[in-house]
Amino acid sequence: MTAQHQIRADYDARTVVVYQAYAPTVAGPALRENRFVPPFSFNRMTWIKPSFLWLMHRSNWAQKSGQERILAVRITRAGWEEALSQAVLTTADPSAVAKSPVHVQWDPERSLRGAALNHYSIQVGVGRGLIRTFAEEWVVDLTDVTPRVQKIAALRQSGRSAQAQRLLPPERIYPVPPAVAKNLRIDA
Repeated sequence: MTAQHQIRADYDARTVVVYQAYAPTVAGPALRENRFVPPFSFNRMTWIKPSFLWLMHRSNWAQKSGQERILAVRITRAGWEEALSQAVLTTADPSAVAKSPVHVQWDPERSLRGAALNHYSIQVGVGRGLIRTFAEEWVVDLTDVTPRVQKIAALRQSGRSAQAQRLLPPERIYPVPPAVAKNLRIDA
């Protein structure tokens, strides 16, 4: 039986991959510089998601306006864990949420076909106070995965789900320190 709240991600000993969807006007300059630069906004919360399929659901496979480019953002595990350690659930007391530099919410994970599953995917909102740290210290690499997204989408649309499934990035349970897990309702 799958635990309800676990972080599933593509990670290695030093980094973790999170996904974001952007308009070409934001993604293009970021990819050229291999870091976030204007017109990326350093003045508003940015949401990062380790679940590829959840972001595919959210961006309609890179077809939603303003979400046409999908970036795999490789960040340091130290940065990821720092964000998690400072996070407050969006369902917490509103005054605690307002003061927190990082917000966390859990949304139903998605299948390849977009159906809601019976376990949840984490979304992490990095607030204005940490945006520069995220962009300048945590981000290690930016990769445009839009062509891969389009290929997977075409395969699933044509009924070739097994082929599409093989192209999904690997995701496995991410080990979270116990104190962080308890605070964010992550199942051990």
